[in-house]
Amino acid sequence: MTLAQLIAQAREALTAAIAVRQREQDALVALRSDPDLTEAAVTERVTARDTADAEVTARQTALDTLLAEQVREDEIAALSARVTPAATRAPAYDRVARVGAEERTYRPDQDRRGAGFQADVLGAALGDYEAGARLARHMSEERVERGGQIRAVGTGAFAGLVIPQYLTDMYAPLARANRPFADACRRRPLPATGMTVEISRVTTGSSVDNQSAENAAVAEQDMDDTALSIPVRTAAGQQTASRQSVERGSGVEDVILDDLFRAYGSRLDTTMLNAATVGLSNVATAVAYTDASPTTAELYPKVIEGLSGVEAALLDQASGDNLAVMHSRRWYWMQNAMGTSYPLITQPGVVAQTLGANYAEAYGRGVRGILPNGTPVIVDNNVATNLGAGTNEDEIYLVDRQECHLWEDPDAPVYIRAEQPKAANLGIVMVVYGYYAFTFQRQPHARKIAGTGLITPTFTGA
Repeated sequence: MTLAQLIAQAREALTAAIAVRQREQDALVALRSDPDLTEAAVTERVTARDTADAEVTARQTALDTLLAEQVREDEIAALSARVTPAATRAPAYDRVARVGAEERTYRPDQDRRGAGFQADVLGAALGDYEAGARLARHMSEERVERGGQIRAVGTGAFAGLVIPQYLTDMYAPLARANRPFADACRRRPLPATGMTVEISRVTTGSSVDNQSAENAAVAEQDMDDTALSIPVRTAAGQQTASRQSVERGSGVEDVILDDLFRAYGSRLDTTMLNAATVGLSNVATAVAYTDASPTTAELYPKVIEGLSGVEAALLDQASGDNLAVMHSRRWYWMQNAMGTSYPLITQPGVVAQTLGANYAEAYGRGVRGILPNGTPVIVDNNVATNLGAGTNEDEIYLVDRQECHLWEDPDAPVYIRAEQPKAANLGIVMVVYGYYAFTFQRQPHARKIAGTGLITPTFTGA
């Protein structure tokens, strides 16, 4: 086991000991409210608390010892870099035999904000030899990890140093709506071949009736089906980056790929919601809510009406796994509503007597809350907000999750990195694409609440 692993193990043990100590302290404090409190009980709890204290102290001492050992190891490594026997060439960094895992010079678990790296850059500029040695070791590590694609620089040329990769993680990506609804749908693997998914829908069923008399002919109706052809769509995007930005930048390719992947998710999701003819908005049966002064209390009966329509359409095919899908502005507007004495949507830890519950989940992390009848809410900002005559309305969709089908390639999205097409420009083409298909019409059932009652919400008091 490496020294770093021992340190990590010691940290975990210390954390566990602190948790035990806190529990014992809480139990001791709780004795104050015990009407049958005895001196023996207090003594027992104090002893248990003191034992836990001693365990914390022992674990802290063990961790401090290991950390001191790590500091000494770093000092020895720096000394080794300074002292080289005469007439002996130091072995190349990637040709040194090592046992176990060697820790990086600058690590996020020890210096999350990079203060050590910054101090060493400044120290090297001012002539601090040990700071320069640590920077040189860091650059050697970067050359190994990046396949030697970093130019050699001296410690004096500190402006050319490669920033530790973990310090670039705080870049600000472009915010996207991503795919909350798509992730809540019933997922299926996309067939390996073909550009359509074919489903047979029974449109005329059998007939069963009471027999009019013994030996009389029983009811008969020929079954008939209609093929439902679902197109396989291709979502794709590309970015051309200069070779300089990829090879000399820090994490540039990862940043580009992250943005392309999230753009892919947003495009897939918004297509499922808003595509002409087959998108959820266009296949759902409308439940009109028209009101110049809309309120959450008035909106809720429309939700129930919509869910009633979902079940009436599905009958014995209804799974009961219903969803309400809405824009975040609508969800927060509903939370803004107040009854006579209580908010209509509860918040975490707040008692009932309300019109629903907010789970306080972050955007895109699944169900955000429930409506009074238990229907889960998915918040998705791909829901359009420019609908209606005033181009300021959104919609609320009510669906059976088991009849929202999404076929997607398990490997999607696929990443292509092509250097040849833009070789003359020293460009690298990065392409992300994926195939998918979806339908809400296997069992047509969806409902949507739409109308002037869903105009841009205003957030006011009762």
